[in-house]
Amino acid sequence: MAPAWPIPNSDRDAPPKLAMLVEAPRAAYGLAELATRWRALGEAPRGDGHPVLVLPGLFNSDRANIVLRRHLRRLGYRAQGWGMGRNLGARTIGADGGRLMERIAALHAEAGAPVTLIGISLGGIMARIAAHRQPEQVRGVITISSPFAGHPSATNVWRPFEWLSGERIGDPAVLERLAEAAAPLPVPSTAIWSRSDGLVNGLTCRTDQCRAVEVRSSHLWVQMRADVLAAVAQALAEQRGA
Repeated sequence: MAPAWPIPNSDRDAPPKLAMLVEAPRAAYGLAELATRWRALGEAPRGDGHPVLVLPGLFNSDRANIVLRRHLRRLGYRAQGWGMGRNLGARTIGADGGRLMERIAALHAEAGAPVTLIGISLGGIMARIAAHRQPEQVRGVITISSPFAGHPSATNVWRPFEWLSGERIGDPAVLERLAEAAAPLPVPSTAIWSRSDGLVNGLTCRTDQCRAVEVRSSHLWVQMRADVLAAVAQALAEQRGA
């Protein structure tokens, strides 16, 4: 069924304002739906105990991903938050991403196994960059509503990104990192995206070089959508098989 509001026809367009205005009620609906499906989601394929690092979206912290981590732990994965507070872009992980790379290296050394990175929105862009730079420490990448394959202006949150990160979307360093994120990864990758996303253009959240799973969801609280939790569990199971 098609969404009841306009969606972008091009990966150059930001989502229409109407889609942005209905983000909050759609997020609330998704949370209510999760309550009815939570028990059934626990029947997903069991995990193998390997480490999973969950990266939050812009201005979010590990608290935003409590439900996702709890879901993964009950399936048998060693899911952890990134432990760096709110995601303020380069202000949090460093201009070269050094703090995030150190976190991944430490988790890899502690577990003695490569780490799966799951990133929501901006966190997904960071996850893909990390996988390019430290492929021997990364088992796979799963992005959730992460606009890694388009220009930052194809979102309704580029101004908050500039305010919070202290960077400009046209800065060469920002565009260089985005190009790095968009390049095909050396590890298995899955992109979970929504065509009716009200904050970022869903068409920029996937490419033909990674497995793409389309869901119907708002951007807000997307990581607590039942369909997203199911897709994450399936992606992890397929990653294990690969």
